[in-house]
Amino acid sequence: MCGIVGYVGKKEPVNVILEGLRRLEYRGYDSAGIAVGGNGDGLQLRRAEGKLRNLEEVIRNKPLEGTYGIGHTRWATHGRPTEENAHPHRDCTGRIVVVHNGIVENYVTLKKQLIADGHKFVTETDTEIIAHLIEKYFIGEHVALEDAVRKAVRQLTGVFAVSVISSDEPNKIVAARNGPPAVIGLGEDEFFVASDVPAILHHTRNMFFLHDGDLAVITPNGVKVTDFDGNVLERKPQRVTWDPIQAEKGGFKHFMLKEIYEQPRAVRDTTLGRISLDTGKIFLDEMQITADDFRRFEQVYITACGTSWHAGLAAKFMLERLAKIRVEVDYASEYRYRDPLVGPNDLTILITQSGETADTIAAQRESKAKGSKTLAVCNVVGSMIAREAAGTVYTHAGPEIGVASTKAFTAQLTALFLITLHMAEVRGKISYDDARKYMEELAQLPGKLEHVLKLDAETEELAKKYHRASDFLFLGRGIHYPIALEGALKLKEISYIHAEGYPAGEMKHGPNALIDENLPVVIIATQDTRDANSVLKYEKTISNLQEVKARSGTVIAVATEGDPHIADHADHVVFLPEVPELLSPILEIVPLQLLAYHIAVRRGCDVDQPRNLAKSVTVE
Repeated sequence: MCGIVGYVGKKEPVNVILEGLRRLEYRGYDSAGIAVGGNGDGLQLRRAEGKLRNLEEVIRNKPLEGTYGIGHTRWATHGRPTEENAHPHRDCTGRIVVVHNGIVENYVTLKKQLIADGHKFVTETDTEIIAHLIEKYFIGEHVALEDAVRKAVRQLTGVFAVSVISSDEPNKIVAARNGPPAVIGLGEDEFFVASDVPAILHHTRNMFFLHDGDLAVITPNGVKVTDFDGNVLERKPQRVTWDPIQAEKGGFKHFMLKEIYEQPRAVRDTTLGRISLDTGKIFLDEMQITADDFRRFEQVYITACGTSWHAGLAAKFMLERLAKIRVEVDYASEYRYRDPLVGPNDLTILITQSGETADTIAAQRESKAKGSKTLAVCNVVGSMIAREAAGTVYTHAGPEIGVASTKAFTAQLTALFLITLHMAEVRGKISYDDARKYMEELAQLPGKLEHVLKLDAETEELAKKYHRASDFLFLGRGIHYPIALEGALKLKEISYIHAEGYPAGEMKHGPNALIDENLPVVIIATQDTRDANSVLKYEKTISNLQEVKARSGTVIAVATEGDPHIADHADHVVFLPEVPELLSPILEIVPLQLLAYHIAVRRGCDVDQPRNLAKSVTVE
């Protein structure tokens, strides 16, 4: 979950690397460091504990310059977040430095072997092992740096993305991947390596992701890719269409708030070109899963982590209602350990913003090993999960920088609804006319989201009243329950308030014991008045609301415009436009995101970089 940036070219590497690290700081902010070479004075290192601004201050006080270099922003796994444990790490001679994202699982064994060989270690990290292993095969052996790196990485057990430089071979970066992401950027007479696209998007849009087992040699003359055995590989670059401005705050105080406001565009772009209001047909791109495949599937397994798992829970209601197929939803971190009964007649859907989440990759490979076709819902073109999937529905949310996911979630819900409609059509469970009605509603969603965003001031007023609460409870029934979970997650992620999401019907089975005058309870009580099932759930939810009020609880209700009764039962009501129930989560989550945001700001929390969390979880 750390961030890596490397550069070889005509620009001053320190500026390029620091700029890239700023855009990767969401991946880790316990410590940071940089190493550059090419000025005739060996490799120069600067490191600092804490956020990147501390490293920038170190460099202001003690400048460094060169022609090539690597940098790192850290989210600690092995070793405390101290300056000593910050990357880059040196070998014994100081002629090799390494930055690393991942975990070396056999580092204790390797460390003992290296100590026996005379190596001396100065940190608590597993990364330092890599520097010493490379030294073992490079110094005095008269081999190329990339050959020494190949020998070293073949001894590593675990997951890693590494970048290596040496003063002995100036203007060369060697990068290797086995698990965490690594993207190579191709500029004009300059080349880059990074952990994620935003780090280098201001310099080039031409890039490609390394595959697992790839090793890249980056010099001013270009990039050469081989496998760990030295066999030359071809990796075709792709042009990333994200506007670099999308990765900036755009006048908003925080990335999270900007990304909340980008949700109408994200939903619109994810829908664009995939629906035909004339024919009622869905068009899914990047799809090697045929209509016959969709017809023969007997069950769908959905695996994801965190916010994406909540999107998967909502998709279960969509798929079972419209496509009439059984659905199981698993945490990706648990999936492969329970030996799932997935097989060739099942579809596995992987949901991930980054396409590089380690647990979700492992779940994908578990399903593929058992014969299941896999379908990815992903925001990053060319990412690992997208490459390994039989089909991919890309969410066109653009880069999401805030650690707490917002626009990626609503884009995922949109993509999952498109998949649902497609499956329902090809399986003959919905007519094209009925599908067209849903598409018309979907096409109107961006405008309705714009309307919901006007509730910003209203949610800020609620934050003033309740930002000192120590606990929150979120309730919902049916497809609204995953949104209760997501609302609770958003609040706890960024405000550090303990929050629980619960099915409203489970109140009598425990949560009622928590209710008193100090507990705000957020109840999702929307309804689609055209749907009898939705109206029934609404009536049951009102009964739960009354249970809360009978116990002196404070009720914040999310309800549908035109509801004449809800204000009689709730302390506060946030009204949303009416939509079909299966699309309601896309609207419902927005006021909960805004509420969490404003509460966190009032509590003085770091909204974009909440403590102990990182954006992309690329290690287990």
